[in-house]
Amino acid sequence: MLDWKIEDSHLNEQTRILCGCDEAGRGPLAGPVYAAAVVLPRSFSLEGLNDSKKLTALQRDKLFDRICAEADDWCVARAEVEEIEEINILNAALLAMRRAVEGLKVLPDLALVDGNISRGFPVPALAVVHGDALSPSIAAASILAKVSRDRYCEEMDRRYPAYGFAKHKGYGTKAHYAALDAYGPCPEHRMSFLRTYFERNRG
Repeated sequence: MLDWKIEDSHLNEQTRILCGCDEAGRGPLAGPVYAAAVVLPRSFSLEGLNDSKKLTALQRDKLFDRICAEADDWCVARAEVEEIEEINILNAALLAMRRAVEGLKVLPDLALVDGNISRGFPVPALAVVHGDALSPSIAAASILAKVSRDRYCEEMDRRYPAYGFAKHKGYGTKAHYAALDAYGPCPEHRMSFLRTYFERNRG
């Protein structure tokens, strides 16, 4: 079960508000990359809270509603496919996370950022490797980002039903590649991720 050790080690007279920040969707072949920033109250019950990848979709949905209702502050943001193509996926993920932090009602004194890179944030930021499995604030952000992106994939599925986005969420499954072979890419596909595939298969 998660505890508050990381948060407690950084809260002091100068750092009174901190947020957790995480992204979802770096690996898929299609769709935006999402991010969230969350400020949790110490009274937030940690029961069931975990890295979003370790939870079922139903568990994530329930926690999403709890976090949105009980967090002191939260924001979900994204970077679009066009931005991913222009600045690459790493920089787009960082951009989405910065947008999430900037979208909070009150800028925190510190952002705890999942991963090993925390550059360019509008507030002091600390990268925490595997932070979504260690910090409640980051775990909460991972859930908001993951659920928000999954819901967008359901929207993509309604607009482009041939690709099966609701099932594979844009990842490179066998069914997804089969749909790409049959129909080619749609406007939501990240061509920088697919260029080599199409060159090899159309060679």
